Amino acid sequence: MDRLMKGFHLQDALNRRVFLGGAAGTLAAAVAGLTPQASAVAALPGIPHHAPKAKRIIYLFQSGAPSQMDLFDPKPALAARRGEELPESIRQGQRLTTMTSGQSSFPVAPSIFPFAQHGKSGMWFSDLIPGIASKADQWCMIRSMHTEAINHDPAITFFQTGSQLAGRPSIGSWASYGLGSENADLPAYLVLTSFGSGRPDDQPLYDRLWGAGFLPAEHQGVRFRNSGAPVLYLSDPPGIARQTRRATLDRIAALNGRRADCIGDPDIAARTSQYEMAFRMQTSVPDLVRISDEPKHVLEAYGPDVERPGSYAYNCLLARRLSERGVRFVQLFHMGWDHHGGLPDAIRGQCRDTDRATAALLDDLSARGLLDETLIVWGGEFGRTIYSQGGISDTSYGRDHHPRCFTTLLAGAGIKGGLTWGATDDYCYNVTTPDEHVHVHDLNATILHLMGIDHLRLTYSYQGRDFRLTDIHGEVVKGILA
Repeated sequence: MDRLMKGFHLQDALNRRVFLGGAAGTLAAAVAGLTPQASAVAALPGIPHHAPKAKRIIYLFQSGAPSQMDLFDPKPALAARRGEELPESIRQGQRLTTMTSGQSSFPVAPSIFPFAQHGKSGMWFSDLIPGIASKADQWCMIRSMHTEAINHDPAITFFQTGSQLAGRPSIGSWASYGLGSENADLPAYLVLTSFGSGRPDDQPLYDRLWGAGFLPAEHQGVRFRNSGAPVLYLSDPPGIARQTRRATLDRIAALNGRRADCIGDPDIAARTSQYEMAFRMQTSVPDLVRISDEPKHVLEAYGPDVERPGSYAYNCLLARRLSERGVRFVQLFHMGWDHHGGLPDAIRGQCRDTDRATAALLDDLSARGLLDETLIVWGGEFGRTIYSQGGISDTSYGRDHHPRCFTTLLAGAGIKGGLTWGATDDYCYNVTTPDEHVHVHDLNATILHLMGIDHLRLTYSYQGRDFRLTDIHGEVVKGILA
């Protein structure tokens, strides 16, 4: 019995030691958030690992998967093979989704859209996206992207978190955790969403796509709503003065501090920090979203949709305003790219939504001296099949999901502009340049590298294992770096 009691006393001592070690950081974080003048969150010790090229990221995620052969990867020889069966030597037994696995025929559906070369680099673009094409010498076009995921939810989750299964931290959360924030009045990671006109009822988005997973909760993305107030409950309730609200938060913080002192739960510090951030955002957000102070020529450059809050154009302008205020990671999700049928009409709508505003964003950043320190990423979760889903005609066809090859665009900080990286076969079905394959993990490793982070060294210990964004994979794509 005495031996057993000694064991309990030893365990209690160890628990106290663990608690005190963790509580010190918890209480420090809680105290740091007690005043509205709190400073921006510092980076982890030792980060950045090397000199960063990019101070910030604007990630233009095209949710639903844009068709690469209708926008970026022309295959003119296929015009003579319209309606022919996709050769088995090309398909090579690739697994299909349930949407086309029951088809008895896989007719080739060449793009009906003309392509042309642009810029000094001669980069190819469809005539659907003249604005994006006008920036040919700024883009690096990766045609050799590939993924294992073949359905939307696991594929988008894979891009955002490095895993097809939900629950891991998102890439923006990893950036916030490693690099901290530069602006004490805004989160380090902000998310904007918009509905596409090509397919308004497209795949839904989930908050976990920008969640912090097992990282401290303060690193999760904060999503601005695409209608009404950008963030709920930022305004003081009627009859409540700002001083009263400040005093209320101080009392809540004191109570939270006492509770943290008792149990050492890091979520308490995170909650205190988020209350304080919300208080500071009461001032910063209304100023941020007030685009009427923009010059007329800037608003005109983004197009008429910029006046409509929640549109892709409005969100692109907001992304620039966030970036110049020091927000580390801004992510736009534009829905509507899932074109299983009626692709030509639907993709025209999507391109009207996104083309002009994307080009205007690059020009706007460049005019303000921000493009050289901002990384722009444009792309979706996988590609589209060259064979038609369902029927095919001279003016209409559909395309199923295709993970083997698709296109992603990058521009800005640290990127070699005017470069086309990777190539695909005559059917835009397989990558034909083995040394230029780019996996999802490789892209994420490269994004972190440009921000000064070695993806192998940014880890978080959870349930007895060190986790990282790229799992146990990923290589920096050095050939696309300036």
